[in-house]
Amino acid sequence: MPTPCPALTPSPARDASGAAADDGLLDHVSDWGPVITPIGEFQLHPVHIGRDLPLITRWMNDPAVAEFWELAGSQTVTEDHLRTQLAGDGRSVPCLGVLEGAPMSYWEIYRADLDPLARHYPARPHDTGIHLLIGSVADRGRGLGSTLLRAVADLALDKRPACARVIAEPDLRNTPSIAAFLSAGFRFSAEVDLPAKRAALMVRDRSLRDLL
Repeated sequence: MPTPCPALTPSPARDASGAAADDGLLDHVSDWGPVITPIGEFQLHPVHIGRDLPLITRWMNDPAVAEFWELAGSQTVTEDHLRTQLAGDGRSVPCLGVLEGAPMSYWEIYRADLDPLARHYPARPHDTGIHLLIGSVADRGRGLGSTLLRAVADLALDKRPACARVIAEPDLRNTPSIAAFLSAGFRFSAEVDLPAKRAALMVRDRSLRDLL
């Protein structure tokens, strides 16, 4: 597991100027707090570029990650991707996933109903989307992804009362990711043709959360 980054206390998302970005469109991810999972205490920390950029850049250059995220390259590539979100209106919040005090995953929590994705599926108001990558090779393939996906989806439903569904759209070729979502209580809804990929639309419904 990666060495913890310094000063991993909760911090607000930052825009391009360094000022705190308003994540009110997602009911303040920065305030969602920790959750106890079967594998330990987990928390989403909104990204601070000055602290987190080298680590996220390293993860993006892992071949298994780069195949689907397509953000391999210099720190500038990753920084541009992060700043696009941090300088926005808060509809997408990039986060580090911190397990037992150690950063081990990268997440994007976003308003799927306000995203271009909404043009490709029957979106509902306040649909919450999730993107995830597990940073360390040692943390992959042993069920951590499923456990954390379930935890974060449940957090979104708990902290966002208006949200009835959590949405994901992994690449249809990424069978390990799809399997993780299914194990986390998501259902396969449809195949969706997006501009950059053919995706599996995965849905975790509030009404089914205690059944799946």
